[in-house]
Amino acid sequence: MGIAVGLLSPGEMGASVGASARASGADVLWASQGRSRKTRERARAAGLRDVGGLDALVSQSSILLSVCPPGQARQVASAVAECGFSGLFVDANAVNPHTAREIGRIVGAGGARFVDGGIVGPPAREPGATRLFLSGAAAPAVAALFGAGPLEAIVLEGGPGAASALKMAYAAWTKGSAALLLAIRALARKEGVEDALLHEWQRSQPHLVGLSEAVARGTAPKAWRFVGEMEEIAATFAAADLPEGFHRAAAEVYARLLELRDTSADVATLDRVLDRLRC
Repeated sequence: MGIAVGLLSPGEMGASVGASARASGADVLWASQGRSRKTRERARAAGLRDVGGLDALVSQSSILLSVCPPGQARQVASAVAECGFSGLFVDANAVNPHTAREIGRIVGAGGARFVDGGIVGPPAREPGATRLFLSGAAAPAVAALFGAGPLEAIVLEGGPGAASALKMAYAAWTKGSAALLLAIRALARKEGVEDALLHEWQRSQPHLVGLSEAVARGTAPKAWRFVGEMEEIAATFAAADLPEGFHRAAAEVYARLLELRDTSADVATLDRVLDRLRC
């Protein structure tokens, strides 16, 4: 059996990361205590080995991978440190560089080594679609976990914080521009010029018509995940003495769509999304 890798919070993305490590020969563990039926089913489908609780996960793992909502990243790191983890801790959450380094200090105080991570792309199911950027002294050792799976691991120079900075910069455009596009459609509809806008888009920006509709269907059901991420990006811009308002507004756009959490694409229609934005 390969190296024991503990996966913290196997959501849709996390489970795919665990499955990718398994494809490279790792023994991937997780703790089902207190988790939902849906999470248990997802972990089972990914082939993860259940060890019960967090204490057992920490004691049996050489490497821990944290893939959770950004607002929970510090709490998860603190819980791991309290369990006395002294192995290699990888934070692959969408947090700003300052938060990443703070998490490094939290787990480091408990004796663990730290690697900063940032994931770009959808859940890792197809080769070439998803990348895990890693930074820190032990980043090459973590990258080696994913040599054979669909997740591509890329080591960055710059130490802890570099991987998170890249993730923030990337998502600032992808998720930030998606929020802006939805807000623009809502504005045009409110002012009664939506048809005129779409006609002009078809002439000068033809890709925006279909893109705005695709964003509504694809993003709205997941918008609850993006609120914290936009807040982390705003903090990243502020720390760099750049305007943070773009992504504070994006966070509000996504917060207005919380009612559509986990709905299907046929429910998250453009009309319903725009109605929620204008409330």
